[in-house]
Amino acid sequence: VQLQASGGGLVQTGDSLRLSCSTPGRAAGNYAMGWFRQAPGKEREFVATISWRGDRKYYADSVKGRFTISQEMSNNMVYLRMNNLKPEDTAHYYCAAARVFGVHDTARLATEYNYWGQGTLVTVSS
Repeated sequence: VQLQASGGGLVQTGDSLRLSCSTPGRAAGNYAMGWFRQAPGKEREFVATISWRGDRKYYADSVKGRFTISQEMSNNMVYLRMNNLKPEDTAHYYCAAARVFGVHDTARLATEYNYWGQGTLVTVSS
């Protein structure tokens, strides 16, 4: 599964961005998708995950209510809509795919993920 993330950029506090992740090959197996982020000097952290079926989603507390993960299986795309961005959201954002047992399964640990895309940088100025 090859992943390609895009959509990052420089925005101001309160702005919105939508990150996209191309996921060709995902349909070949049960893969939950996730978004992680890593800020300078910090460890990579979980942001959001969505099941293969798309019926289950989980978010980190820090982004709950502001970020929305979604997918278009027909186009092999996964998205992360980010609203009301804050300076603390500044980070490289990574999409990842986790091979899971069931179509409703999700994954919240980085160690569960088998494939990672390159990061896309989001910078939020105050």
